[in-house]
Amino acid sequence: MPIYWAFLTYMLLKPGEENHEYWFMFSGIDKILHLSIFAALGFSFIAAFPKIIFSYFFQIILIYAFLTEILQEEMGLGRSMETLDIVADTIGCLLGYYIYKLLIKRFF
Repeated sequence: MPIYWAFLTYMLLKPGEENHEYWFMFSGIDKILHLSIFAALGFSFIAAFPKIIFSYFFQIILIYAFLTEILQEEMGLGRSMETLDIVADTIGCLLGYYIYKLLIKRFF
């Protein structure tokens, strides 16, 4: 879990690069990436701490999402704060949470 958080923080804060030479690159792919990585974060966080109260889980992930977006803006490394990134992060963490709960309910 700590390794994923460190990797995620690095990836979210490293200098941005726009690369449009690949066939799968399109406008808005960064929102899908934000949603995906925060879904993995939400899933792994609730898997690591299954007894955590939902409001605490949600607050921790949301604070992390806001913090990374603010740092992107303030560090001046070619990244910028975007409200839709925070929305994608929030939806992703909720998706990861509910996928975990669904799997636990279904298989255990």
